Amino acid sequence: MQIDKLRGDELDHLFDAILSLKDREECYRFFDDIATMSEIQSLSQRLQVAKMLTQGYTYKTIEKETKASTATISRVRRCIDYGSDGYKMVLERTLDKE
Repeated sequence: MQIDKLRGDELDHLFDAILSLKDREECYRFFDDIATMSEIQSLSQRLQVAKMLTQGYTYKTIEKETKASTATISRVRRCIDYGSDGYKMVLERTLDKE
């Protein structure tokens, strides 16, 4: 995993902080403080791109709907195909709730 390069106490603390959040409102409050609006938008956009890719949408449709660049769409596609299955895991869990 690429993130192994960052693995350590500081990243563990961040993940523990995220895992401590109890509901969506707490997520809004925490991410409002810890990240810029642009960073939050980028993360949200990537997850939406991943969802649409796994549902079979074309790059053109994804680009139009999400305003993501083709470079972002390609990067997300690579992560889905060759990554650590993080998108797959999260999408399976969240799509079950929809």
